[in-house]
Amino acid sequence: MAEQNQAANPPQATPSVESAPTAPRAEAPIPAYPRRRSYKRWIFLISFVVLAIGGVFLWLYLSGFESTDDAQVDVHLYPVSARISGYIQKVYVGDNQWVDEGSTLAEIDPKDYEVALARAQAALDNSEAAAKSLNIDVPISSVDTSSQLKFTSSDVANAQAAIQAADKEAAAAHARLLEAQAENVKAQEDVTRYRLLLAKDEVPKQVYDHAYAAAASDAAAVAAAEASEAAALQAVQEARSRLIEAEAQYEDAQAGPQRVASTRAKALAAVADVHQKRAAVEQAQLNLGYTKIFAPVTGEVTKKVVVGLNVEPGEQLLTVVPLDQVWITANFKETQLKHMRVGQKVKIHLDSNGRNYKGHIDSIAGATGPLFSLLPPENATGNYVKIVQRVPVKIVLEPGENRDRQLRPGMNVEAKVYLR
Repeated sequence: MAEQNQAANPPQATPSVESAPTAPRAEAPIPAYPRRRSYKRWIFLISFVVLAIGGVFLWLYLSGFESTDDAQVDVHLYPVSARISGYIQKVYVGDNQWVDEGSTLAEIDPKDYEVALARAQAALDNSEAAAKSLNIDVPISSVDTSSQLKFTSSDVANAQAAIQAADKEAAAAHARLLEAQAENVKAQEDVTRYRLLLAKDEVPKQVYDHAYAAAASDAAAVAAAEASEAAALQAVQEARSRLIEAEAQYEDAQAGPQRVASTRAKALAAVADVHQKRAAVEQAQLNLGYTKIFAPVTGEVTKKVVVGLNVEPGEQLLTVVPLDQVWITANFKETQLKHMRVGQKVKIHLDSNGRNYKGHIDSIAGATGPLFSLLPPENATGNYVKIVQRVPVKIVLEPGENRDRQLRPGMNVEAKVYLR
């Protein structure tokens, strides 16, 4: 065996006698060292390649999503307040009770509002009766006014004709009076002449008596003519009075259209009053309906109201939290929004139960969070320091992800947005 090793490895220079004991060391295989260096080089190269590939994959993985733990569950809280004042008679829900939309939450004592509704209804009935009466009066007044105008116009014409006739009759009576007076004067003169002639016995006594009787008759005719003229003048005055009365009635009748217009205006005012009273009835009905307080949405109730509480309009009594309508508000840094788009998938991790939820980006806020605060920052100052701002991103859950309603508003979550 030693010979074979010597044949495979030819001896080097002949060592001295003193170094003879070390001869076996020189017989070790020299070519093994370069082979080990080659193995290390390949191991290093392979490790570098693996690390490079792993780094590429790690970079691709890390650059494929953006995450933040500055995120919380949000929802629109629905405050329920009283729309009227009154005494809380009943409360139908307890603390943290689940209610459906439209279910009754509480009730205000309705007695005062029932009385107000009855009073408003009575006022409406009265107003409708008055309006109906006035609406009936309008056509009647119109017809009466038209008839009165015609009649009074005819009366005026008749009165004027009567005056003309009375004037003619008075003139005729005056003429007859003048004629009677002339006849009477002639008869008196005849009586005087015949008396003188009778005293001289120049005429018989029968002629004198006949002249005396004629004079007496003429005197009576004068008296009758005077009476007739007086009556004719009285008739003229009466005719003039009737004309004045007829003219007054005609003027009054001419004001009839104004009275009709006034009646029509009163009827319209009565109709308007009916509308007002009807509106009052509707308001009373609404107020009576407001005595029952209903849930605006389906959700969980947080209540502050109890039986016996006197409430005022606008006073908040309950709050309904619609747990089926929650979303996530994630405040990402502005440097994380470069590749973030609406519709990208999101994984939400809830801290309270450790569960992951699926969602997607619904929208990105139009401004950074601090701008919505009560006192937004003013950067135009001498000690300005650039601070990376955060922008709220709204994330909605996929359908059916929150069936158990474990996501409660205000809870902290971690949001991871997949950019690819």
